[in-house]
Order: sequence, then structure tokens, then C-alpha cells
Amino acid sequence: MRDLSAAHAEAFLEMMSAERGAAKNTLLSYERDLDELSAFLKNRSASLTSAGSADLQAFLSYMAREGYKASSQARRLSAIRQFYKFLYAENIRDDDPSGVLDAPKKGRSLPKTLSEHETNKLLALAEQEAAREGPGRLERLRMLALLELCYATGMRVTELVSLPARVLGENGRFLIIKGKGSKERLVPLTKTAIAAVAAYGTELKAVHGDKEFDFLFPASSATGYLPRQIFARDLKSLGARAGIRAAALSPHVIRHAFASHLLANGADLRVVQELLGHSDISTTQIYTHVLDEKLRELVETHHPLAKTTKNRE
Repeated sequence: MRDLSAAHAEAFLEMMSAERGAAKNTLLSYERDLDELSAFLKNRSASLTSAGSADLQAFLSYMAREGYKASSQARRLSAIRQFYKFLYAENIRDDDPSGVLDAPKKGRSLPKTLSEHETNKLLALAEQEAAREGPGRLERLRMLALLELCYATGMRVTELVSLPARVLGENGRFLIIKGKGSKERLVPLTKTAIAAVAAYGTELKAVHGDKEFDFLFPASSATGYLPRQIFARDLKSLGARAGIRAAALSPHVIRHAFASHLLANGADLRVVQELLGHSDISTTQIYTHVLDEKLRELVETHHPLAKTTKNRE
């Protein structure tokens, strides 16, 4: 994007970063989406700044023909809408060509999760391996701490691996998490999570002495903390040893399990929304699938008409 559109796209990304606190990964996604749209528009002798509704609709039709997933189409449409709302608000355009666009129909896909039994197996194995003395014990204790924290709080993986080192000195029952848009939320910790973090901290000091770290899970990476890919890889390895398919396991699956298990055991949807850091409760409602089955069983077990029907069979 070298024409005036490039400057407008750059200004849009700066606004998303400065005013809305968009994460780096989000900004990169928006930039790729606008680059993709720009390349498509060039074939129609249009640009990001000059595109009309028909041009944008043609881009959506192109994505559908090319077999883009509904979720991918929806993400690009979101970027397009926000970009043109920005151009309109800044008086760069006197209209918003994205206002008439229809969102692609998106199927309601249920999140992958683990049963409580599978989760307990995973935690039990991590605890068993962490108790083993010998080489690599720091890494085993780290895995236990990561897993306990992830399941106890439902943190996003980036929030988890980038926790500050001061967590070791707080020893509290609550944790302040900085989430998307730098929004902070307070989450409670389980006793087992607190114990796992303390044991990991003790071993970290035993290995590295008085060396100070900025992060709870330090690493020799560009960020200074454990890459999320390393945690995901080690988690799949642990899962394999626990008899859980690698394809069914990831840090995000643990987050899903946290939410699903809370709801299945009677937690309020609003509370789960706060704990997950969702700005919109509609995002949290995807987890209510676990309640559907629970409510069905409740009705079939306790409703008098259900009992009568069974007696007639």
C-alpha cells in the first residue's frame, strides 16, 4: 500500500493501538486483512480509500468462492468495517461503504474442552512428575504451575506466560491479570495453584540463585518470557502421557474446560464472563452448551410429567 490508502491504513492502525489498546497480534491481523483487500481492489481499479460498497461486497463474494471459513470471513469483515468507520469519522470519506455489507453466516461451533475426569488425570500426572527429583525438575514444576494457574483462572495463554515475577512475592488468594486492551481483572486462585507456584518459585531460586527476572516464567526469548508455543508443545506431550489425544489438547482447551466446568457446577454466566475477561457476554454464552445437557437431565429426572411418561413405557 504505497498510495494515499497506505497512509490512511497506517493512521487507522495507530488509532487502534493508541486509543483502543489493540494487541500486537490484533494489529498484525488488521494489517494483513487490509493488505489483502487492497490487492483485491487493485484488480478492480479501486483502492482502500476509493472503494465502494459493490467493491467490498465483491471481496466478500471472492472469499466465499475461495472457501474461506465463515470465521475468517467474519474477521476480515470486522477489520473492514472498523477501517471505514474510521475514515468516515476522520472526514476522509463522506460515507461508510461497509455499512450495507452482510456478515457471512457463521455456524455455532462448540469449543473443544476436556471432561473433569480428563482434567484431573492431566493435573495428577503433572503433580506426580513434578514431585520426581533429578534433572529437569524445574521444567516439570513449571509445567505444573502453568497448568494449575491455567485451569484455576481460565487465563488466555499469553496472559499466563507473561505474568510478572512479582506474583511469587504476593502469596495472595487473588491474582490481577492484565488482559486485552490492558484491562485488568481480579481472579481467585485455588490452594493447589498457590502451592504449585510456590514450589516452582523455590526451585527457580535454587537453580538461578538471586538472579532477578521480570517474568514469572522467564526464558531466553525475544520477549523474555516462555513462548506460548513451548507451553503448548509441552502440554501436548504431557497429555499424550496421560492418554489424551494431542489434537484434543491446547492451552486454550484448558481455558474452555475452566469455563465449562464452572458453569456445569452452577456458576453464574456473568461471573464466568468476568473471570474470562470477555467484554461481551455473547462471547461467554458459547459455553452454555454444557448447561443444555444438564438442564435436560434435570427435567427428565425430576419433572413429574417425565416420571409419568417413564412409568407408562
